[in-house]
Amino acid sequence: MGARALGFLAADPERLGRFLALSGIDPRHIREAAQSPHFLAGVLDHMLADEAGLLLPFAAEASVSPEEVAAARIALDR
Repeated sequence: MGARALGFLAADPERLGRFLALSGIDPRHIREAAQSPHFLAGVLDHMLADEAGLLLPFAAEASVSPEEVAAARIALDR
């Protein structure tokens, strides 16, 4: 789910730009970072922190419930 969320962010320059600014990651290192469960957890945290602007649109596009996104975030901590 984290990779799908990252793809959702990357599909829109404004969403991706905000994520990059808040996370501080260099755009050249996203592919490498995406291999890390900790990074993907951060992507989901970012989504969960903005329910109206990110979480609900992502959940609708991905055909999942917001609760499934939250569960995926928790699963990355295991």
